[in-house]
Amino acid sequence: MDLEKGSREEPGGEGRLVVALRMPVRIVVLVLVVPVRMVWDALVVAGRFLGDRVFRPVGRALLWVGRAVLVWPFVALWRWVLVPLWRWVLVPFGTALRWLGTVLVVVPAGALYRWVLTPLGHAAVWFYARVLTPLGHGLAVCAAAVRDALLWLGRGLFVVPAVWLYRWVLTPVGHALLWCGRGLAWLGSLLVTGIGTALYWTVRVLVVLPAYAVWRWVLSPVGRVLAAVAREVGAAFGHAWRIAGYVSLAVGRALAAVFRWTVVEPARWVYRTVLTPVGHAVRAAVLRPVAQAARSVGRVTRDALRSVRVTARQVRRDVRRVLGMPAGPPGIGTREKRPVGR
Repeated sequence: MDLEKGSREEPGGEGRLVVALRMPVRIVVLVLVVPVRMVWDALVVAGRFLGDRVFRPVGRALLWVGRAVLVWPFVALWRWVLVPLWRWVLVPFGTALRWLGTVLVVVPAGALYRWVLTPLGHAAVWFYARVLTPLGHGLAVCAAAVRDALLWLGRGLFVVPAVWLYRWVLTPVGHALLWCGRGLAWLGSLLVTGIGTALYWTVRVLVVLPAYAVWRWVLSPVGRVLAAVAREVGAAFGHAWRIAGYVSLAVGRALAAVFRWTVVEPARWVYRTVLTPVGHAVRAAVLRPVAQAARSVGRVTRDALRSVRVTARQVRRDVRRVLGMPAGPPGIGTREKRPVGR
């Protein structure tokens, strides 16, 4: 609308050029954009199909394999080997080591601290309070006296002469130099102002005014024409992209219908009428007997582990009895025996 208004307001100018270029540009852009949009839509559909039907199931399968290979063996090792070993072997051994450490290390160390180190510490405190402290106070008084004497000598020999020299020699000389500097600065500013004014008018006449004329009468009209052409090309790309989307959608729906009636529906019929009965037969004839055998093996394994735990408890009580430690009543630390199969 703005371009049409411009064409009516300025006949023979920018508006007529835009109107003349609009339809050819849109036709050319549409021919170029339709294949690109169809390829883009095909890639999007293929990516979604691969993500939903291939990558996600493969990722789940890899995750299950990773758990079966890396996680479950370590969990079984921790639960059925390391935890019983720590509970029934390492804990009694650690208790015995702690008792030996108390007898051989802690008790001698306590006696050494009480009868040797404590008297030495009291003697050191007395030596610090009765000898080192008075000596330090005397050294501090001597140092203060020497400091005061040095300060008095420094004031008489350096500070007073320096103040007199600053007041009666350096200050008048500085005032004279400051006055001379102000005069020189005024003269320099006058020269710089004259030279700057001359350079300003020279640059203005030789550079600024010609550049302004070129910008106003050459670059600005050419820029307006190029901007109008660029706007029309952008609008043509937008219209062509939307039209190509509709075309791609229609082609995609047609291809989807053909694929559904040639591939999906026959595959669904094969799955319902052939594969499902075969799977039911395999489950009834193979998978269920295998599962029952696995449950029987699990029961036998649990019984064997229960026997190992009972033996480990008996060994622990014997070790504590040999070390002279209270073994506790037989029922402490044991769990009620569960019926087989629970």
